[in-house]
Amino acid sequence: MKKKSIVTFCLLVVVAVLLNLVAFFGLPGNYSEKFGGMLDSKTGIRQGIDLAGGSVITFQASAENPTQEQMEAVKAVYETRLNGAGYTESRISINEGGKVTIEIPNGGTPVKEGEEATGTTAADTDEAVALLSEIAKLTFRDADDNVVLNGDDVKSAKSIYGQPSESAPQQYYVTVEFTTDGSKKFAEATGKAASESQGRNIIKICMDDAVVSAPTVQTKIDSTSCVITGSFTAEESAKLANQINSGNLPFEMKKITQETVGAELGQDALPKSLLAAGIGIILIMLFMIWRYRLPGVVACVSLLIYVGLICLAIGLFRVNLSLSGIAGIVLSIGMAVDADCIIFERMKEELSVGKSIRASVESGFAKALSAIVDSNITTIITCVVLYMSGIGTVTGFATTLGIGVVLSMFTAIVITKILMRSVVNMGVSNKKLFANMKKLTGGAANE
Repeated sequence: MKKKSIVTFCLLVVVAVLLNLVAFFGLPGNYSEKFGGMLDSKTGIRQGIDLAGGSVITFQASAENPTQEQMEAVKAVYETRLNGAGYTESRISINEGGKVTIEIPNGGTPVKEGEEATGTTAADTDEAVALLSEIAKLTFRDADDNVVLNGDDVKSAKSIYGQPSESAPQQYYVTVEFTTDGSKKFAEATGKAASESQGRNIIKICMDDAVVSAPTVQTKIDSTSCVITGSFTAEESAKLANQINSGNLPFEMKKITQETVGAELGQDALPKSLLAAGIGIILIMLFMIWRYRLPGVVACVSLLIYVGLICLAIGLFRVNLSLSGIAGIVLSIGMAVDADCIIFERMKEELSVGKSIRASVESGFAKALSAIVDSNITTIITCVVLYMSGIGTVTGFATTLGIGVVLSMFTAIVITKILMRSVVNMGVSNKKLFANMKKLTGGAANE
C-alpha cells in the first residue's frame, strides 16, 4: 500500500508538469501541427480586438426608425454570414438610430490551406463588408434542393409559446405568414413533400444556402400560414423567426465607417498578463504551504494540474481571449484553491477533537463536499446567464470563468483527494505536518 501510494503521488506530480508543458509548448513532433500550445497563433488561443487589434465596421439602416425586431433580424443574418465565412471571433452590437457595429479582431478570418494566420488585412475587411452588404437570401427548398419559395413569398414570422395544434402540448414554435402567391406555392410544395417517403418529406428553410431548419411535412398545407415546431427553446424559436424575417427585410444596410484599430492594451498585454498570473500562482502556493503545511504542498500539486488543464482547454477550444477573458482566468485561479481551503479547515477541526489523520482526511472531504458543490454550482449558473447575454466581452468572461470553475471542482474533489489519501497511506503520522495543534487546542493536545 505504501509503495503504491508513493508511485501514485509521484505520477500525479509528473502529470502536472507534463500538462503544463503541453499546454504552453504544444504536442511533440508531428503532432505539433494539431496543437502547438496555447500561445501558438494557428492552434492556440485567439486574441480579442482589445489584445490584438483589428477592424471596426459600422452599418446604417436605409429605413427611418427601424424596429428592434428588424435590427435583431439584421444581427441574426450578420452572425450567420460571418460564422459561415470563418469570422467566428467577430462581435456584433446594435446601436441607436438603426446602426450595427461589427468588430473583427486580427486573426479572425479563415486560414486557407497552405497559408499562415497573419491577421485581418484590408482585403479581408473589404470581403467582410461585401459579405454583409448583400441582402439576405431566404429560400424554402424540397428534399432535392429545388427552390419552392423565397423571401418575397413571406410576409412575416413570429415566435410564439402555446399549442401549435389542439393535440399538441405547450411549446415554443414559429408561425410563418405567406403572401397570396406564397400560399399557393407553399400548398403545392407541401402536397408534393407529404407524398414522399420518410426522410424526404421535408421542406428546408435556408438562409444564404445554409439550412436553418428542416421541418417534416405530414399533410398538404393549404393555408396563408404555417407552423414550424421542433422542440425549440425560447431563444431558438426567436432566432429562427428572426432568420426568416431577415429574408424579407424592407431596407438595406449601408456601410458608413470602416477603420483599423490597434491593440487597446498593447501588443505585450498578453505576455504581461501571463506573467502576472504566474506570479499570482506562486504567491498562492507559498501561502498554502505556510498555512496548511503538508496539505498545502498537496494543494500546490493540485493547482499545477488545474493550471495545465485550464491552459490546455483554452488552447484546444480556441477561446477568444480578451481583457474580460483574462479577468475570468485570474478570478478562477483564486477560486481554484478556495475548495482546498474549505477541506483543509474541516480537517483541522477534526484533528483538534483527537481524531486520527486518516479519519480527519476522510471526514474533512465529506463535510466540505456540499459547501464546495453549492458554491460552485451557483457560480456556474451565473456564468451560463452571462454567456446567454450574447455581449462579446461578457461572454468571454463567462466562458473562461465557467471553464475554470468546472476544472477547479474536479481538481479539488478528485485530484486533491487522491493526493491526500496517498500521503496518508505513505504512513505519515505526525500531526504537526497537517496543522499547528497548539493553536487548535491551546497546547493541550497530545501530539
